[in-house]
Amino acid sequence: MIQRQNEQIKMIRDKMKASQDRQKSYYDKRRKSLEFQVGDHVFLKVSPVTGVGRTLKYQKLSPKFIGSFEVLSRIDPATYRIALPPNLSNLHPVFHVSQLRQYVPNPSYVIDLDLVQVRGDLSYDVYPVRIGDHHVKQLRGKQISLVKVI
Repeated sequence: MIQRQNEQIKMIRDKMKASQDRQKSYYDKRRKSLEFQVGDHVFLKVSPVTGVGRTLKYQKLSPKFIGSFEVLSRIDPATYRIALPPNLSNLHPVFHVSQLRQYVPNPSYVIDLDLVQVRGDLSYDVYPVRIGDHHVKQLRGKQISLVKVI
């Protein structure tokens, strides 16, 4: 009787292992593995899990990711320590890889500081380049002209 129960337990364990392997293979097909090197820059996800959402001031249109932050060390394949600025010093600097996103530098996002003339009150003039789109919208018997300036 004990021999029979041991055989059934072994059979159940084998079936559970096969089921877990099958589910893991389905998951791994859609999953991209992220690995960062020390010195890479990453974005940090803003969510209640990371605590960043509570730390930042509430904004109506808050960003999903903030950063970029430098990777200081790799603790294990899924956990990284990042350098946080002083305003986020109350957060723990260790994050799971699911809370991070790779930072890809794009030179078109960098603004040349020589082109921007900032006044003493920290304001500057913006000049339109061209008109992108124009149409007239009817609203409560009034015609409103909408112009998209680029």
